[in-house]
Amino acid sequence: MTVTIEIFSQGEEIITGQTVDSNSAWLSEQVVALGFKVTRHSTVGDDLNDLTTLLNEIAQRADCCLCTGGLGPTSDDLTAEAVAKAFALPLTFDAVAYAQIAVFFEQRNRPMPASNRKQAMLPQGALRIDNTLGTAPGFAVKHGRCWFAFMPGVPAEMRHLFKATIKAYLQQHFKVQPSHLVTLKTVGIGESALQERIKDIPLPPSVQLGFRAGTEDVQTKLLFPFAYPSDDKQRLVTQFVAQIGDFVFAIDGLEQPASNLVAVIAAELNATRQTVAVIETLSQGLIAAKCIGQPWLIQSLYQPTLERLTAQFGLALNQMDLMDTALRLGQLVRQQSGADFALVQLLDSSASNAQDEPMVLYTVLATAHGAYPQTLTVSGKLQRKQNQAALMALDLLRRFLQGKHTIVCHEYA
Repeated sequence: MTVTIEIFSQGEEIITGQTVDSNSAWLSEQVVALGFKVTRHSTVGDDLNDLTTLLNEIAQRADCCLCTGGLGPTSDDLTAEAVAKAFALPLTFDAVAYAQIAVFFEQRNRPMPASNRKQAMLPQGALRIDNTLGTAPGFAVKHGRCWFAFMPGVPAEMRHLFKATIKAYLQQHFKVQPSHLVTLKTVGIGESALQERIKDIPLPPSVQLGFRAGTEDVQTKLLFPFAYPSDDKQRLVTQFVAQIGDFVFAIDGLEQPASNLVAVIAAELNATRQTVAVIETLSQGLIAAKCIGQPWLIQSLYQPTLERLTAQFGLALNQMDLMDTALRLGQLVRQQSGADFALVQLLDSSASNAQDEPMVLYTVLATAHGAYPQTLTVSGKLQRKQNQAALMALDLLRRFLQGKHTIVCHEYA
């Protein structure tokens, strides 16, 4: 049986583009994994009539609706009022909610503004959903065929209410069978290039394929229905991995815990008790920042110019062959630091210094058995180039540790 669910967000800041609605994306991912069918995402501004109209529409067509935003103490927070008007449920004072709000301010040694009393006014008969992270309690009501849950728009508070209360309610009161999501995480390859690589794999009709491009990876998602045969699932995932190749650094959802690039590297290094030293230029310490708290990172250094960097290590700068400089620097850093690996990345500073221009990077992984060079051109805005630089340097280390090809043509198309 298909159980339909809608995601409803409220706020002028979303409508006008001032805020990206990450809440709806996160909620959709959660409920799809539970087995719900998400049929719509809807967003309206801070208008009482628009809110009440949409609430009544959803009540007639969906089995469930998760709503975010509009529960604050200000005049433009209209969700509770809209529910009261749409469903003929007058607002009533909730003394427990009010006491919780008061405690929130007392614990912070701050006076509670009178306007916060508004947050304790809930639609008659609503189920209060306690919020231990903020002042806005959530609430739930049933109207028509639809069960509504209302949560604050602050992402941390919304996620807390969903995980602590709403998720369990959904699982208990709706007959859904959880789907199984398998995520192939890649770095160094874009969505279109991924699509081209896997286009000839026959996809069973019951399996949903999706992609997500983020700042840290590009994900290929396979959503399997409940009770999909495990051998068939493993076989299909294996086909995808074979076609995508060594760009895959982790697979979430097949027994292994969820992971990211640094966690994959950490697992390899911690198992062998090996260490790394890092030299950065363009990334300005971002490689080290991504590895913060990792015991295997024993040295990191950033220098703004190659002249200062090579002088610090007593090397002559070969501006005509920066890869030669990077190779010599890599072995020297590894020896002086005592690290098992040295990761060195040099920026060709002789090229244009315009921040939006493409930049060429010379990366070397120095090991006890030799060095592994990589030349990479990064493009886009400066922050994007810096993140690309850091990720590609770390991925070179990952590929070596996993026994993958270290000479690679990155596919960002």
